Amino acid sequence: MEEGKEGGTWLGISTGGKLGALTNYLQPRLDQDTRGRGELVTNFLTTDMDSLSYLKKVSQEGHLYNGFNLIAADLSTAKGDVICYYGNRGEPEPITLMPGTYGLSNALLETPWRKLCFGKQLFLEAVEQSQVLPKDAFVAQLLDVLNNEEAQLPDPAIEDQGQEYIQPLLNKYAAVCVRCPGYGTRTNTIILVDANGQVTFTERSMLDKDPSCWETNTYEFMLQS
Repeated sequence: MEEGKEGGTWLGISTGGKLGALTNYLQPRLDQDTRGRGELVTNFLTTDMDSLSYLKKVSQEGHLYNGFNLIAADLSTAKGDVICYYGNRGEPEPITLMPGTYGLSNALLETPWRKLCFGKQLFLEAVEQSQVLPKDAFVAQLLDVLNNEEAQLPDPAIEDQGQEYIQPLLNKYAAVCVRCPGYGTRTNTIILVDANGQVTFTERSMLDKDPSCWETNTYEFMLQS
């Protein structure tokens, strides 16, 4: 929504099986003359390039943006899934992720911030129960994970990376769900993809910047890949 950088997104999935997700990399000061990072997701969703080739292209232009992490995936029931990662504050080349469970916050992939480790633990506990839960109940459990406001302190890694920028927010920022006046979590998204290619996309969004007022929408479709 920022003037001159409109039209991007943090997360999206296409019926063709492309999935893109972006987080900002926490840095004390932002360069106001950089390009909008949200275009990195929308450009991937609308390109014909595969995920690894796209991230290789992005890695050549990483210096044009403030810090970011980008997940790009090609999901296919026929060919198998390919999920790749690139962060412009980390290694120069993107990587293809092996099957497993990963955590990504506002540092590089799998940086062990305490809130990230805590969130992964809660996520895995929910996944363990998923086989015996109706889908709606499983989604509700995952939304509970994303709305956990327990501050995971102390966390020197966040303090070192955010420096003076993060100090006033630290006791709130160190939680999975951030709740500060004028800053914080405003959307939760759960994407489930089953073995048959059925996608369930559930998004819970804050209305009118009011933390007490939320709307939840669910969309379902089959992957065309």
